[in-house]
Amino acid sequence: MTVENIDVSAALEKVKSLLKKEAKLSPAFKASVELLMLVVSLLVNRLGRNSQNSSLPPSQDPHRKKKTKSKGDKRKPGGQKGHKGATLQKIESPHEIEEIKIDRRTIPTGTYTQVGYESRQVFDVKIDLCVTEYRAEILQNALGTQYVAHFPEGVTKAAQYGNEVKAQSVYMSQFQLIPLARVQDYFFDQVGLPISKGSISNFNQETYDLLESFEAWARSGLLSSQLNHADETGINLNGKGIWLHNLSNDKITLYHADEKRGKEGMDRMGVLPFYRGYLVHDHMKSYYRYENIIHCLCNAHHLRELERAWEEDHQTWAKSLQDLLIEINNVVHEAGGVLSAKKQVEYQERYRDILKRGDDECLRPPPKEPGKRGRQKKSKSRNLLERLRDFEGDALRFMSVAIVPFTNNRGENDLRMTKVQQKISGCFRSMEGARIFCRIRSFLATCRKNNVSPTDALRG
Repeated sequence: MTVENIDVSAALEKVKSLLKKEAKLSPAFKASVELLMLVVSLLVNRLGRNSQNSSLPPSQDPHRKKKTKSKGDKRKPGGQKGHKGATLQKIESPHEIEEIKIDRRTIPTGTYTQVGYESRQVFDVKIDLCVTEYRAEILQNALGTQYVAHFPEGVTKAAQYGNEVKAQSVYMSQFQLIPLARVQDYFFDQVGLPISKGSISNFNQETYDLLESFEAWARSGLLSSQLNHADETGINLNGKGIWLHNLSNDKITLYHADEKRGKEGMDRMGVLPFYRGYLVHDHMKSYYRYENIIHCLCNAHHLRELERAWEEDHQTWAKSLQDLLIEINNVVHEAGGVLSAKKQVEYQERYRDILKRGDDECLRPPPKEPGKRGRQKKSKSRNLLERLRDFEGDALRFMSVAIVPFTNNRGENDLRMTKVQQKISGCFRSMEGARIFCRIRSFLATCRKNNVSPTDALRG
């Protein structure tokens, strides 16, 4: 590791060799220096952590640089051939037509006949307040008995907000993650409509109640799916850490907020205890407590951990295995998703050979002291090696099952916007608020996956 042109690793090795040569140094002094060296090593390694060799998000990478094109990439800037563009196209039935007449004073005198027109269309948005007044007819017979026409369903008050206001409010607060005060400002500034933050919260609560059947449908859909992705992340509840669990596939997203990260919280989500398909995850031990599931490990996590083992611990086996996993992924992609049995055996043997070399290179911890309780502490590289060895089938399942992907990117992508919500709002004020967010966000994310406009879905 180099910091400001100083090779810290080399400097530490030099200090170690000097300590060995100095036989007259006191044990206390040696222990103090060794402790300081350990602290320096840990701090330097932390400085070297980024999104490529750890679980840190790219947003926390120091001095992020825009990726430059490789020398072999000769593509020109802009959209490439075959790219689906978003250029405006004229429509057949414009909402308004404004005819433009020629000022005949600007053309030569003569007799003219209209032979057509040249059209151009301007696309714009009109944001305006629309108040509909319903007047229910009252009829009275000769005896003085009155009969009043029925108002439309949902029209119950002398003055109330319409469905479009509610849909736009929920869309902005739960999908675009705009804070309630700014949603309030939007309605007042744009159309002069006064709405309290309490009313906006009530709209969210009303939507949450209406989506109870959706949540049951989403659970059923995930249970019947051959492949699902699972992930979880920490969220803030009034300064207290709780967990947001996510289960998803290419058509459905389901979030669940819970005080527990492990199996207890996952059980309350109501899917994994009954699921029988393939589950892609990041090797958290709680997932392995479900014996009914076929487990598939995220190799994006493995690549990052192998990068750390190579950069920080200088484990050559880690670099070799990283290259092998990337190679297998490319070959699987070229083969259409599944390798032949012969190819699978070939890559399994290469995988095991690398780990066998790693077993010699990555030192085992010293024997456990007699009477000492607890698990024996191992280095991160050693833990990684043993995990990749013991769970080989789950790490390489993408070679033999077409629907199993190389990474858990689907699950991680589905969680990304929930982290944005935390950056904007900071925290949830109540568990009920977190659960409202989870159910509505699940619905809107699922709509988007199925090419349904979130605002259209909320209007319905």
